[in-house]
Formats: sequence, structure tokens, C-alpha cells
Amino acid sequence: MGQPVAVFTDTEDLDAGPGARLLADAGFEVRIADSRDPGVIAAAAHDAVALIVGYARVDADLLDRLPRVRILATMSAGYDMVDTAEARRRGLWVTNLPDAATEDVAVHALASALSLVRRLPQADEVVRSGGWNADFTELPRRAGDLTLGLLGLGRIARTLARIAAPVFGRIAAYDPHASTAAWPGGVDRLGLDTLAGTADILSLHVPLTPDTHGLVDRALLERMRPGSFLVNVARGELVDPAALLAALDSGRLAGAALDVFPVEPPPADDPLRSHPRIQLSPHSAYLSDTSRRAYVCKPAENVIAWHRTGRPTTPVVDPAAQGATL
Repeated sequence: MGQPVAVFTDTEDLDAGPGARLLADAGFEVRIADSRDPGVIAAAAHDAVALIVGYARVDADLLDRLPRVRILATMSAGYDMVDTAEARRRGLWVTNLPDAATEDVAVHALASALSLVRRLPQADEVVRSGGWNADFTELPRRAGDLTLGLLGLGRIARTLARIAAPVFGRIAAYDPHASTAAWPGGVDRLGLDTLAGTADILSLHVPLTPDTHGLVDRALLERMRPGSFLVNVARGELVDPAALLAALDSGRLAGAALDVFPVEPPPADDPLRSHPRIQLSPHSAYLSDTSRRAYVCKPAENVIAWHRTGRPTTPVVDPAAQGATL
């Protein structure tokens, strides 16, 4: 019997080399498809036991073309690109990276929030256009007078709460799935409607699921305080783009910081790209010199652990525990 085969799909801005070397040292034949196209992936991984996935969609149709695959390892904390119900039905492991870039994303969210509050993009524009501080049309607000609201309280949001606590006057959160015992001190627990109406900055930290898709819609945005801000470093599909643009145009929101978008990269004519009150970054909240390596090495380590012990390090679908049917 030949070497087990592991295939990286769409690595995009990542260098798969360090992860590939780990796998090769562990006895795997490694291939890099570097594509989201299911035909390209199927051709490269037709005999693979492991698929290491970026944002390529892994659904029943693709899995039908990968009869030997036993583990799907994502290169992200999110795993919404994988049809987990189908993977479970087929008895496949699915793993994610729960903390490869926790600090990076939390810091990016804090930097985005402070940039909005301090109106740094406007300040930059004032100076570049020949003006000075008297030319501010809207004064920055003092962060210590403001409430930072967290929609979701997972690892990233808890890290954000910790590093933001000395800066903001109050931290509050909504997360119906977080237990009282795990709730961090210094973070007020509020209902969703109350949080939306209380927060001066609302930062999104929930996974993309059928229940959270479009969660930030017109109704939620209309409950937010006039002049408040929105930060999204989670998933673009959490926010209704038309509702966001309407809230910005009406003044309900004073600004938004988006690191993620419903379509990535957004089309050139996407109004999210050109709205003057939206601060943009190119889905880069997770990126740092440290995380860049972790995003290819940690999935490889999951695959190696599974191959050696029968169990990966950070599973989100455990076929044995879920009673999968083969």
C-alpha cells in the first residue's frame, strides 16, 4: 500500500510549505491544488485520505468524488464551508483551528473600533487635503465614556473583552450559548435587543450558521443607538448589506469597520467598497507573521494526529461520538 495522500485546497495568501513539510515528514504524499474549483480539487484529491481546506466548499457532490477521504481539516476557526451534516453522515472527521489567530483577530477588532471612535480615517483625510484639527466636522468621542458591545462571547470576544476593558467605560455581551460559569467578570450579560440599544460599538463574534445568517438586519440596526458603530471581523454574511448601507446613510450608524464581506473580494462596483463611512480591510484580521504559519501547520498537525492515534487534536465533527452511518 502506498503513502497516504493529503491535499491542500485553496491556500490563497498562505504558504502551504511548512505544513506540507510536516506532513511529508510524517509519511504523507502531499499535493497542493490551490483552487476552490471542485473539479480541480477532485482531480488532485481523488485518492486522498485528508483534505486541508481554505474556503473551498466541501459538499456532498465533492465528497462523492473523494471516496477515500476520512478527514477534512480547515485552515480557519470557522468551518461553514464544510457540509458538516454530510461529513457526519459519511463518518468523516472535521477539524478547525479554534485559536490559531485569536489574539490577532481580537486586536484587529479593537484597532478597528478605536479607529472609528477616534475618526482616524477622517483625520488622515483632513491632513492630506491641507486642513488641520479645526477642520474636523465630527469630533471624536472619548472611549472611556462608551460601551463596547460583543455579539457572541467565544475565544476571540473574550480576548477582546480583556484587552479592551482598560479602554472602554463598559463591556457588555450577548451570547445565549455561553454558560454563567464561563462568563468572564467585568462583562455585563444582556439580551440581544438590550445590547443593540446600549452599545456604542457593536462588534460581531458569532459563527456563520443558518440561525446567524443575516442576523444584523434592518430591524437590529434600527434598535442601535444613533451615532453608534459596527465592527465585523467574523463573517460577511452575518450582515445584510442593504440594511447596513441604509443605516449609514440615515445616520443611525456613524460608521462601520468591515474585514469580511458577503462576496470576497467584493466586486469593484460593490457600494460597500466606496461608502465614505465604511472602514475596510481585506479579510486580514487573522494575519500576522505567527498566524500565517499556524494556519497551515495546525491543520497538518490535526491530520498527523488522526493518522497516528485515530483522533485529531481539535475536532468539530467526531464520527464515533455522533453515531455516523457509513
